Amino acid sequence: MGERLLFLRSPNIRGDDVAELQSLLNRLGFDSGRVDGIFGPLLVRAVSDFQVNVGLEGNGICTPELVDVVRRMSSQSGSGPGVAVVREGIELGADRVHDDARIVIGYFHGGAALAHATVRRSREQHPLTTTVDFDASTQAQTANRFLAEVYVGFEVNDDAACTLSYYEVPTFVSVGGRNLAKRIAAALADRAPELSVRIQGVRHPILRETRMPAVLCSMGPGNIVVLKTSAVSAAVADAIDAWRADPTTEI
Repeated sequence: MGERLLFLRSPNIRGDDVAELQSLLNRLGFDSGRVDGIFGPLLVRAVSDFQVNVGLEGNGICTPELVDVVRRMSSQSGSGPGVAVVREGIELGADRVHDDARIVIGYFHGGAALAHATVRRSREQHPLTTTVDFDASTQAQTANRFLAEVYVGFEVNDDAACTLSYYEVPTFVSVGGRNLAKRIAAALADRAPELSVRIQGVRHPILRETRMPAVLCSMGPGNIVVLKTSAVSAAVADAIDAWRADPTTEI
């Protein structure tokens, strides 16, 4: 961080230096959103607010000189998760209008059947459930424009176990995504005990670029998953409902 100017442009500047800036500002109390390494409007606002608070012009441009100021101040800020994690927890705990849920179910290689089955299940309770495919960035942009409350993606492979992934980096964890992954794992254990399931925090593009809690379900082995499509889709739909009722409590 500090080797190049960071500012808002199209396409957005991305990189580890952006992620470091987000982490430091979050810990200082300037909400730059989830640490995704993308220099977007929320980070511009956080940089501008920081600049004004230290007596500089709030232009939203991060120069090497500004990096020095951020680092000096952050050396006294501790090592907590920062305001972005706290803000996500507050938003998850806010009152929800349960009959207007916007749910996006995406899919990648081999996951179409699971996605469509889950959409059919979910629409019984939540008519504003939709499906999306294409690459990760396109799916994330679609979910963001749809103002989705939650995203769940599917892919099928030949691995010996299912992996449920949520967004996590050393300085940020999606609490909502992690809790949803745990709900899905518990529901799969109940409805499809033949499948072995593990949970992990990663920085997959679909998890990084979605603005809502998100889980990517990498389902395997494929031959068993195909036979359990109905059970898996029911488990995921049930897990989403259970998570929406209490998104902040870990199980």
